[in-house]
Amino acid sequence: MDLPQLEMFLAVAEEGSFTRAGERLHVSQSAVSRQIGLLERELGGQLFHRDGRRTTLTHAGELLARTASSLSRQVQDVAEQISDVHELRRGRLRLAGGMSVCTYILPRLLKRYRALHPDVDLRVTSGTSEAILRKIRTHEVDLALLTLPVLEKDMDVVPVLKEEMVVVAPPGHPLVARPTVDPRDLGRYPLILYELGSRTREAIETFLREENVRFEVAMENENAEIIKAMVANGNGITVLAHATVASDVRHRRLAFARLRGHKVYRETGWVYLKSDYVPRAVKEMLRLFEEMREEFASKLPQPARDRAG
Repeated sequence: MDLPQLEMFLAVAEEGSFTRAGERLHVSQSAVSRQIGLLERELGGQLFHRDGRRTTLTHAGELLARTASSLSRQVQDVAEQISDVHELRRGRLRLAGGMSVCTYILPRLLKRYRALHPDVDLRVTSGTSEAILRKIRTHEVDLALLTLPVLEKDMDVVPVLKEEMVVVAPPGHPLVARPTVDPRDLGRYPLILYELGSRTREAIETFLREENVRFEVAMENENAEIIKAMVANGNGITVLAHATVASDVRHRRLAFARLRGHKVYRETGWVYLKSDYVPRAVKEMLRLFEEMREEFASKLPQPARDRAG
């Protein structure tokens, strides 16, 4: 058993196909099949169920996959540490975040990072916080920007942004005719919110319950752009971080008002697995975000009608 064989094995396990594994590794399908056959003979057991066009792991294959994945990551870590001794010339950084983070923060951040470190292989994925935390634990993700709180003992959490949530409605809607909104008035209109499982959704619902507001969630979606389109077309109102709607407000597609009295905030932070060694590629991303933080921090303006008064 050697590292190239394990790399081929993991590629087949992840792709579910000998052909796609070969394409990913830039070798022929027959070369992959030959090496997997040698590995199976050496281990004395079948690693894959070959069922038509789909290839799945046997129980023995699942056992090997767990060890092989860990070993592959350890080899990558060693290579990155050796590279770090000199400078950040190469390496791979796998980032993750929720849909809003991937839409409104990561594009600008990654553009700057790529300009500084063009040889680092950057990969980005989105998903729920729970799914991303699982990927961090299995080393599929190195660093994530998530809505807090994240209370996992095996994770390091670095809070970086705290954004005020505002009431969002179409221009001319009664709720945004005034600079502030009584939370109880939110119960008079259908709400369009993020899907269940979203920490932002949890924060909003907790706030409404604490304010004794009886509310109706008319629609839910994980994508803020879809939520905003629904609101703009009069399907309901929403509560979003101001930065998410700032451009729409400037272009008069949407309007906003602040909540009166007790506020609700969305806090965002970097999350990564606790370790004695933090890769330089991760450290550089944290440093660069800190340098750019003011670009992402939303300075909440008062509506013009409020300032005039």
